[in-house]
Amino acid sequence: MLACIPTKGDGGLDDTVHEHFGSAPYFTLLNTETEEVTVLSNRNAHHDHGTCHPMNQLAHYKIDCVVCTGMGRRAIEALNAEGIRTYQSDSAKVSEVADKLRSNSLTAMDPMTACRGHGQTGGCGHGHTPTGGPLPGRGSGYGQGAGGGQGRGQGGRGRR
Repeated sequence: MLACIPTKGDGGLDDTVHEHFGSAPYFTLLNTETEEVTVLSNRNAHHDHGTCHPMNQLAHYKIDCVVCTGMGRRAIEALNAEGIRTYQSDSAKVSEVADKLRSNSLTAMDPMTACRGHGQTGGCGHGHTPTGGPLPGRGSGYGQGAGGGQGRGQGGRGRR
């Protein structure tokens, strides 16, 4: 299986997993059958939220899955539609992700619990605790408040 793991650097198995797929500085490709590791610089790491297209760069590698801490709903749905599985991992190191891939112990990403934007108060709510879960007390919802402004962090209900 060829896995794409977004990383913060180009250190291969010793590197740190990046919090998001599209904005990662590097993509570490791991072939779990041959143990071959290839590291690519993400040519589209700096982009406006929701406008990245990392698969334009990665398409010819025939990736089977992407493993990271977080990903937007559209990215999850688009990858899954192309037959590329998406997995969430709270592992900090690529080597730990590799172990979880081999033991088939990763959790599939759910579009319904995907990242909802990085401009929201408190960030997208993952990658900030040791297990990669949301910080306590931080909501991930958003919605229109009674005054027409955007109320954020209220579980999808606007502030009044």
